[in-house]
Amino acid sequence: MRTTAILLGLAVTTALSVPQVQARPAKAAAVASYPAAEAQVLDLAKRLIALRSVRGDNNETGKALAVVKEALVAGGWQAGDIEIVPVDDTAYLIATWQGSDPSLKPLVISGHMDVVEADPKDWTRDPFTPVVEDGILYGRGASDMKFDAALATSSLIEMRRQGYKPKRTIVLQFSGDEETTMKTGRIIADRLKNAELVINIDGGGGTLDEATAKPLYWTWQGAEKAYVDYQVEVTNPGGHSSAPRPVNAIVQIAQALEKIGAYRFKAELNPVTKAYFVSAAQFETDPKLAAAMRAFAANPADEAALATLRANPAYVGKVGTTCVPTMIHGGHAQNALPQRVTANINCRVFPGHTREEIRSELARVAGGEVTITDVSGGDTTMSPASPMRADFVGAVEKAMKRVYPGVPVFPSQSSGATDSMWYRALGVPSYAASATFSKDSEDFAHGLNERVRLSNIRPGLNYYSILFSELSK
Repeated sequence: MRTTAILLGLAVTTALSVPQVQARPAKAAAVASYPAAEAQVLDLAKRLIALRSVRGDNNETGKALAVVKEALVAGGWQAGDIEIVPVDDTAYLIATWQGSDPSLKPLVISGHMDVVEADPKDWTRDPFTPVVEDGILYGRGASDMKFDAALATSSLIEMRRQGYKPKRTIVLQFSGDEETTMKTGRIIADRLKNAELVINIDGGGGTLDEATAKPLYWTWQGAEKAYVDYQVEVTNPGGHSSAPRPVNAIVQIAQALEKIGAYRFKAELNPVTKAYFVSAAQFETDPKLAAAMRAFAANPADEAALATLRANPAYVGKVGTTCVPTMIHGGHAQNALPQRVTANINCRVFPGHTREEIRSELARVAGGEVTITDVSGGDTTMSPASPMRADFVGAVEKAMKRVYPGVPVFPSQSSGATDSMWYRALGVPSYAASATFSKDSEDFAHGLNERVRLSNIRPGLNYYSILFSELSK
């Protein structure tokens, strides 16, 4: 993801009532064994991690996509049904498995092949040398999201090996710059805007108990906050530092940033986030935090609950729009008054608001001495939540029940941006539904020593196979 996604769950219901999710211990899953596919997942994941698919010079995203194409062709796809399209320094892939009924809109499986940069000096192991230790795969992209890419690809190949014939066409696509400009994701979505629905394997997923490592619950993402950047600017004539003026651009912007940093947007709930707080509170081990989650769900204006949630980094992004200063530039000489100072404000906008609405609110907070401009350009868009489609909900519940019986399942909203936003903006329902489980303490996506548990392989193959077949039959 462009940022680490923070999950906000929603209990599945056709009404807007919020059912209680009962925490039940998972039974041992009776999942099928697919030795060839299981071996392929690890091999593919390691080969993909070894390729430095990072924006800029020597970007190897195209090579990583070629590895996927090679595996698909070996698995029965025609080379002509797989496109790898170069775009700037990166590329994207679209692979088509033709269904038997051309009148049906296709099922799209979406992911990305690029990763964020990693400095080997900071890592315990080289980030682009995959290493397996104690059942854990380490390397940049292990959790975001080359392992899931390998898992989904191998699942499709195994489905074909088992003789499955889809009625609905299945399209597998990987973008090449989801972590940066998101340009290829927009291109792909526009090309595939006739899709019936999209399964985004970049997001969602399961949580393991910190003490026992047993599955605790699993969520899928049905919505996400929008990523927006604004530039704050102050300009004046400047002058010699020996003759200070009544106004100073650095001081002016500092005062504006202090106001913005202290500002809290109105706390909000929607059916998605309301149900999350009710459901997830049952799994929160901190009684004070759990009580705050329940209180906020009951009354989003509860100041005591808000204070508790906003003080916790894991929850501050879940209660509404957030904006934070991230960069500042200014001055041209040590002995001169600055003539121009700028700062970047990064916002994660709660669904239902426009970019202009948030810009205007920031301008009001900062005061009239600064100019605030939306500088996000075409790198982001506002998108609505996807509907609670019965076919999708039924398919994920069937797949998870088969693989992880007894594990609670509820939908989610992400605080980070994914390629799903491009599809949703075009009216195509998109749902993030990764197969992998991890502990919260093991979430190192975008961070040091990124990792994923190999215990996800067998159940993940079963889960994806069931999900993809249910939605394409």
